[in-house]
Amino acid sequence: MSLKERLLEDMKIAMRDRDVIRKNTIQMARSAVLQVEKDSKVTLDDDGIIEILAKEVKKRRDSLPDFEKSGRQDLVDNLKSEIDVLLQYLPQQLSDEELEAIVKQAIQDTGATSARDMGKIMQAVMPSIKGRADGKMVNQIVKKILG
Repeated sequence: MSLKERLLEDMKIAMRDRDVIRKNTIQMARSAVLQVEKDSKVTLDDDGIIEILAKEVKKRRDSLPDFEKSGRQDLVDNLKSEIDVLLQYLPQQLSDEELEAIVKQAIQDTGATSARDMGKIMQAVMPSIKGRADGKMVNQIVKKILG
């Protein structure tokens, strides 16, 4: 079953179970996928869909601090629920240790010596972690290692 089919089936189940947050989150994910397909005039494979879902998770994680500052716990809980739903469709996320090992290997492979080589490192790391970690995390690890 492709990821697109799985999203459709899970949305039907969520509708049947009257799980509003799950249904709305999956609907939003499907509409994002359909929008990209329509704009690009292509049919996305599972990798393309994973990329879109990872962007949706990133959007939510980036807006989480703003919601927390506003003191709206209901919106924070809703956003965290949406993230949890979307993460079910992404590959297993890398742990900090695994990500650090990948970054260290990339630093060694590229011969990077300072934070000025960030672009080279990011270019080497990002294709191998697509959908399994956030670029912001990679950036922080590189800064921690190279200072």
